[in-house]
Amino acid sequence: MPALKIKISGFLSRWIKEEDALAGTEAAMIFPVMLVLFLGLFDVGNGILANQKTIRASQIVADLVARKNVVSGTDVNEAVIAGELAFEPLDKSTYGVDIISIRFDDDTADPQIVWRDTRNMSPIPDVFDRVDALKLPGEGVVVVAVTYSFEPVFSGFVVDTFNMMEVGFSRGRSSPVVNHE
Repeated sequence: MPALKIKISGFLSRWIKEEDALAGTEAAMIFPVMLVLFLGLFDVGNGILANQKTIRASQIVADLVARKNVVSGTDVNEAVIAGELAFEPLDKSTYGVDIISIRFDDDTADPQIVWRDTRNMSPIPDVFDRVDALKLPGEGVVVVAVTYSFEPVFSGFVVDTFNMMEVGFSRGRSSPVVNHE
């Protein structure tokens, strides 16, 4: 047993004095930190991409709905699908949309909901507060809220999901108020 102790202590003393393995030891210590930073950056990049796609989807749906005086159920479905396609290649299962057509009273400019279509999310409760600055007597506005839940690939043990919501606004192109058949 003492011979083994001498061999181990000799090995350790040579290993400590040896400089050839220093770069390998430093790399072994730095690699896990660099890997975590890289994977975190990957998730942050995908999160920013998902947020940009949420913004774009709300604009697409609002624009498509505001193109006509009167929209049909088919028109609304096509607008919702177009908003969903904006999320390609991300998972679209958590995509939700709330489309609201609002008319402002001719005299008082009080907002009134003309029609609403909500899918895969809860209706936004503060829609009248959101359009307060857009009030023009006799006019209207289309409000589209889009929600998306982004689940990070690698950071899932730190944060489960990021719930995003973006609200887009559009005035009717052909008429002040967009009606529904």
